[in-house]
Amino acid sequence: MPTRKTMHTFLDELASSSPAPGGGSVAALAGALGSALTSMVCHLTIGKKKYAEVEGDMKKILDQAEHLRALFTALIDRDTEAFNKVMEAYSLPKETDPQKALRAAAVREATKEATLIPLEVMKHCIDGLALAQQVAAKGNVNSVSDAGVSALMLNAALESAALNVRINLNALNDPDFVGWKQEELQSLRSTSALMLEEVEAIVEDKLRKE
Repeated sequence: MPTRKTMHTFLDELASSSPAPGGGSVAALAGALGSALTSMVCHLTIGKKKYAEVEGDMKKILDQAEHLRALFTALIDRDTEAFNKVMEAYSLPKETDPQKALRAAAVREATKEATLIPLEVMKHCIDGLALAQQVAAKGNVNSVSDAGVSALMLNAALESAALNVRINLNALNDPDFVGWKQEELQSLRSTSALMLEEVEAIVEDKLRKE
């Protein structure tokens, strides 16, 4: 599993000719990094007299950010597992008509699963951006740049996951499923772009005051 490897080993595998881990795992990793930065801003705010009024909020945000970080971390492995299932489905025999039908069904279901995982990453990114916005607005001003990087990482994670959703949808011959997921994908991308702009505006405003 990618998450059980050292950073160097993971990066070596990522750079190799092996197709997994790939972009989907990197998208989830970017989400985990963004959430970890949100947690850091919370830690750097909690316990400071200057921010006593928002300490309760920061503790709640910290719990939520850590929960998201755990979800993203699990999705790093789940994306690799889903890709491997797709490859296994394609490797099934196809000599007879029954075998071809079984293989086609297996490929279809595995590809749908491989589509839903990056879509899940995208949904969690929206939750993470909401937390990044709160720590940018209320957190330790000395860490406002970290809140900004958190938002940038989460948006990058979402856009990266969107590419994985799209390439999997292209491989599916299921108009209803494809149509629903394309609509959901576009909605999530639009929401993320707006949320990122809001966080960047907060960060820019605070940086100008420093």
